[in-house]
Amino acid sequence: MTFSLHQGDALSVLSGLPDGCVDSVITDPPYNSGGRTAKERTSRSAKQKYTSADAKHTLADFTGENMDQRSYGFWLTQIMTEAHRLTRTGGTALLFTDWRQLPITTDAIQAAGWLWRGVLAWHKPQARPQKGRFTQNCEFVVWASNGAIDAVRNPVHLPGLYSASQPSGAKRQHITQKPVEVMRELVKISPPGGTVLDFCAGSGSTGVAALLEGRGFIGVEKTEHYASVAADRLTHTVRQTLTQDDFTLVT
Repeated sequence: MTFSLHQGDALSVLSGLPDGCVDSVITDPPYNSGGRTAKERTSRSAKQKYTSADAKHTLADFTGENMDQRSYGFWLTQIMTEAHRLTRTGGTALLFTDWRQLPITTDAIQAAGWLWRGVLAWHKPQARPQKGRFTQNCEFVVWASNGAIDAVRNPVHLPGLYSASQPSGAKRQHITQKPVEVMRELVKISPPGGTVLDFCAGSGSTGVAALLEGRGFIGVEKTEHYASVAADRLTHTVRQTLTQDDFTLVT
């Protein structure tokens, strides 16, 4: 399978892509987790929110974490409207979110023209316990479709709950990196040979999963550092998946 990776602003890049060029949109947008007040929203960077002070190695920051909830909903509606145009009829969209932004995410995805289908849960076994409270050990995935789903084209039976820890140590290359084993399950909502779009590609985990599962990939990443990391990971994955049948002997 092939991939294309664009470094730049997602709205600008998506506007230049043709109608109906992807089968699934699977992405983890910067959704301002913890930004309940003006102080929380503007006083901390993404790195300060999502990494501990004693982290073993330095991870690059990323932008988009300082919007208030209304601005986030407006931005998400805009970009998911564009993504709707790019998605074939019967295609799907999966958006990661946390409990704070779950309501605005379901509003935005419907305002953009998608049919909201439900919410999946990603359970993180190593989440930190909180004294006197329930442990916040789940992120959520809002999923939707562009019209009726064609179950004949892709007759899968997928679970609605996934459990895996976030990559750690040297394997963690992005502040909010998702486990490839979870992403490999999620990309199966795209039919075999289909194309997956991630307009907030980060370190490229969605693309790696798509390639490993026999799907094509289109990625967009605004931060130059992470676009470079994603390019390296995607190129390595393509090389891993090549077989002798992919080469022609020239004499």
